[in-house]
Amino acid sequence: QGYCEYQIYLQYMKGIKTSPTSAMKKGTDIHNQLEEKFSETATPATFEEVVELSKEHKTVTRECFVLSKEDGIRGFIDEIWMTPSEIVIIDDKPGSKAFPSTINQVRAYCLAFKKMSKDERPIKGALRQRGTDNIFWSEEFDKNVEKEIKFTINRMHSLFEGQKPFIATKNPNKCKSCRYQSYCKECKL
Repeated sequence: QGYCEYQIYLQYMKGIKTSPTSAMKKGTDIHNQLEEKFSETATPATFEEVVELSKEHKTVTRECFVLSKEDGIRGFIDEIWMTPSEIVIIDDKPGSKAFPSTINQVRAYCLAFKKMSKDERPIKGALRQRGTDNIFWSEEFDKNVEKEIKFTINRMHSLFEGQKPFIATKNPNKCKSCRYQSYCKECKL
């Protein structure tokens, strides 16, 4: 949504299917490798068991599925660090720049996690450069941030319900790398 709403229109409203880009394929491969490595030493546990255990011991989990039907959020959190004093929701990205779209993604994960866990510990959202320990952006998931992501989620619902128009990016650099470029009547090239 923060990148180009019109992409969402083409994908979900028009049903246009495109092949994954090389960057998408590479990202999937790296995620799978990280998950395999993590699984070698991980102890299987349910979501509820990990949340409960983390109230007394530090835990780390990867590829945690979250769902908030109320908000229309679902996804897999790349990594979660839970300690008795806080929870850190981490999303891995190929670069080291926090874009509005990636910030919104991790904020939505924080909201869904908060609702699923019903945990009162402070939550932080973080973006990490994939394959490194470099956390290049983080913030407290406080009431103001929660209000902002709910506003964005409500905008998304209004788009899908036809109450508001999808807005295309005005940035031609985004259009150059868009996988929907050949289908887009809004393209700025």
